[in-house]
Amino acid sequence: MDFPGNEAGIQPVRFGPDSRFTFKCHKDVPCFTKCCRGINIILTPYDIIQLKNRLGISSGEFLAIYTVPQLLEKTDLPVITLKLLDDEQQSCPFVRDDGCLVYESRPTTCRYYPLGVASLSHKEDADDKEFYFFVNEPHCLGFEEKKEWTVTEWRKDQGVDIQDEINAGWTDLVVRKRSFPANVKLTEKTKKMFFTTCYDIDQFKEFVFQSSFLRLYQIDEETIHKIKDNEVALLEFGFRWMKWILYKIGDFRINPEAVQKRQEEKK
Repeated sequence: MDFPGNEAGIQPVRFGPDSRFTFKCHKDVPCFTKCCRGINIILTPYDIIQLKNRLGISSGEFLAIYTVPQLLEKTDLPVITLKLLDDEQQSCPFVRDDGCLVYESRPTTCRYYPLGVASLSHKEDADDKEFYFFVNEPHCLGFEEKKEWTVTEWRKDQGVDIQDEINAGWTDLVVRKRSFPANVKLTEKTKKMFFTTCYDIDQFKEFVFQSSFLRLYQIDEETIHKIKDNEVALLEFGFRWMKWILYKIGDFRINPEAVQKRQEEKK
């Protein structure tokens, strides 16, 4: 993940969950909101759900107005970055001089700051969740404050422990793909499906419930009921489905009668 406001030449320090640092951000710090300008923020799937609900718009509208799609290096997977304002400071669209307009629904990267979290490669038994970065930036005066934290305490205080738990399936998809050889490319259809499943939750819900999806796959009634009324459950269901689509890992089962019917229709 990127660091908001990270300046060129600042080398991050690797941290573990018990690593300690001193930091506090508040309105009386002279650099308040400076880290919200000139930034590069990758939005997680759950970030998009929180923000689009906060703004009272659909996920498709949010993506069109506030984001820019990119391909994540070494994965060939689409990711979403926050579209900055076209002003001198390249400001976040939600920042004002007195703070953030969507603070309670702010992105995961913003919650983590001054930390970042990353995984280098996928290993079945690796504990990638405990890989963090710390960057002490010269412009940030929050480091001069006396409040001390461990990484674990900071994550809980900022709510990123919950964010990470919900986004875990997406993170796993990305990390697994990063471990593939660079010449293994995805089809445009697969990229589009990944994009819809992970980022456009309203479109994905329409796909699941208004297409032949539930006839093609054998999904139990309890799961259908759960994902119909719960966006987080639907999102996590989508992650599991994409894991099956991309890596053939999971327990999704095809309805043979539906497959036969589709083949007959094609003929």
